[in-house]
Amino acid sequence: MSSTTRLPPGRKLDRSRDAAILDATLSLLAELGYEATTVDAVAARAGTVRATVYRRWPTKIALAIAAVAHLGSVDAGSAVLPDTGNLRDDLLATIVPMSAEEQQLRIDVMSTLAGAGRTEPELAALTAGAGLEPWVEVSRSLLRRAVARGEYPSGDIETLATVIPTMCLYRIAVQHEPITKAFAIRLIDDIVLPALRGRS
Repeated sequence: MSSTTRLPPGRKLDRSRDAAILDATLSLLAELGYEATTVDAVAARAGTVRATVYRRWPTKIALAIAAVAHLGSVDAGSAVLPDTGNLRDDLLATIVPMSAEEQQLRIDVMSTLAGAGRTEPELAALTAGAGLEPWVEVSRSLLRRAVARGEYPSGDIETLATVIPTMCLYRIAVQHEPITKAFAIRLIDDIVLPALRGRS
């Protein structure tokens, strides 16, 4: 069954409720853990009914996967790529400032899903990827643009595009530490940019 249930002809799925449902899912995962989070509780927190949730995501696992993908999209920032004129500042601009509460939400969500992943293969795969693709795509686009304008030589863009998102995920899900600006600067200055420059 697909993540979007087919509706009768003439009826379109109202996507305006999606963000509220996914935000409610994330908050409950952080508060209660995966096992204790139910679709009924998500519906109540989002101010809707369970049928509205199930029409979009037919299982709790599908809902959790969608919620983490939603979180990844939020973390990737605006759909408009930053353009400061240099790659370093562009990459720094993609690190979305977060409050302590927002950081803790991410730590708690990834921790509970990592635990549930021991018995749920789909969740294990989720915590390995953790909705990183939107963030990876932003990094990939910025790296390609910097190479195209001659700022850096061509290199292994595909690998380098995963460095910042993957290391940030590791910091949250494994180390249970917040992502700070100092941490982001170390990733950019000590890993990504030297690797893109290549050996002299």
